[in-house]
Amino acid sequence: MADALSSRLSRRERQIMDVLYQLGEATAAEVQERLPEPPSYSAVRAMLRILEEKGHARHHEDGPRYVFTPTVARTTAQKSAVRHLLRTFFDGSVEDAMAALLDGAERKLSGDEIERLSKLIEQRKREGR
Repeated sequence: MADALSSRLSRRERQIMDVLYQLGEATAAEVQERLPEPPSYSAVRAMLRILEEKGHARHHEDGPRYVFTPTVARTTAQKSAVRHLLRTFFDGSVEDAMAALLDGAERKLSGDEIERLSKLIEQRKREGR
């Protein structure tokens, strides 16, 4: 299988993948129900087929229905997306990305969140990363 994360997704394809990740698996009708300003059922089926061709989704048959699932674990997809975000918008700088996240946060971090982040930073220091 080709690297499922290497091909670019359109806005609508990303929305469909978001639904698949949220539900774990879904039929075309279930995907359509959860899309903003949903396209026709036929359009959703066509986009799911394209996502299969790109290697992002697969299906199995459940009676007359096709049930679609993501091909890549959510955590793998998250890591790939973060790497892409870092390269694209922050020239690979984790520091700049963290500063942007902290400056743009819509709510204050809790004490527990700050403590967890501090521990992660300290752990990376010890590991030399």
